[in-house]
Amino acid sequence: MVLNAKQKALCEGHDFDFSSLSALFLNCTLKPTGTPSHTEMLLNVSSAIMAANGVAVEMLRPVDFDLAPGVYPDMTEHGFARDDWPQISARVMAADILVIGTPIWLGEESSVCRRLIERLYAESGKLNEKGQSIFYGKVGGSVITGNEDGIKHCAMTMLYALGHLGYIIPPQADCGWIGEAGPGASYGDDGAGFDNDFTQRNTTIMSWNLMHLAHMLKTAGGLPSHGNDRNAWKAGCRFDYENPEHRS
Repeated sequence: MVLNAKQKALCEGHDFDFSSLSALFLNCTLKPTGTPSHTEMLLNVSSAIMAANGVAVEMLRPVDFDLAPGVYPDMTEHGFARDDWPQISARVMAADILVIGTPIWLGEESSVCRRLIERLYAESGKLNEKGQSIFYGKVGGSVITGNEDGIKHCAMTMLYALGHLGYIIPPQADCGWIGEAGPGASYGDDGAGFDNDFTQRNTTIMSWNLMHLAHMLKTAGGLPSHGNDRNAWKAGCRFDYENPEHRS
């Protein structure tokens, strides 16, 4: 099961057009591609909802890439022999929607997830044509799975990071599933979690809110630049807001 009857009905019973949107799902599992991932099983629900609504979707596992530690866009310019981050960054910049998925380990998101967030931070100095963070106009969400408490804690840190970098976070932009505390079935094991209304409801709401907000922002041309144009704070720069070019 990927989508249940309620989820399919929501995808079929509307006249919204999301076909101009694209979404990138980054699964921060510790497992390389080819190894089953419980986090990816839940990410697949959100991905399937978006795909059913015409959104162009892509899913990657950052663990498959050689991501150097650091907070610069290309760490080969800072002493590392290899850095695959530019490959992921190009996809991040092209996507209207970013969904980050992670397992919980010791109550926190995975080490891969933290490395990803650091590398997203590396792009925060880049500006769009309005002088805003390059991430303005994009929306973000989080998907979390595990066998221990921590969904809300992980979502809190992940969504704060995205919001601080410039992503816009819609209402209820997180979802997750945790089984019984301790060793036991993870999401998808013998169908575990598939019939959990709380998880399926929250995953559905997150997916739709991401699509709605991304569509609204794209239709509106992003956020107005009045008051958030970083270039206006450059030393010696004088902005005339009576000039149409400087107006939002």
